[in-house]
Amino acid sequence: MSVVSINGGNFEQTVLKSNSPVLVDFWASWCGPCKMLSPVVEQLAVEHPEITVGKINVDENPELARRFQIMGIPALLLFKNGAPVASSVGVKPKAALEAMLR
Repeated sequence: MSVVSINGGNFEQTVLKSNSPVLVDFWASWCGPCKMLSPVVEQLAVEHPEITVGKINVDENPELARRFQIMGIPALLLFKNGAPVASSVGVKPKAALEAMLR
């Protein structure tokens, strides 16, 4: 599955009302660590089709970043049944992110 672009307009339907787990990557285009993590997030999307993987640009969607108290990026939140159940901040190895998905 490919990575979905998430914004204020589709957040509720894509994340909160999803029947499957959703991994959300909060990022920004100017963020070097975000660029380093991006290929790993894309790999997770392909290798875990049972999980929806989406990206939220914090510059374009500051209200969502505030809502989930994102203080540093890249930040990953895993949602299940509409609620965040796990999080990761900063660049982490793929294995650590896969462990978070379990």
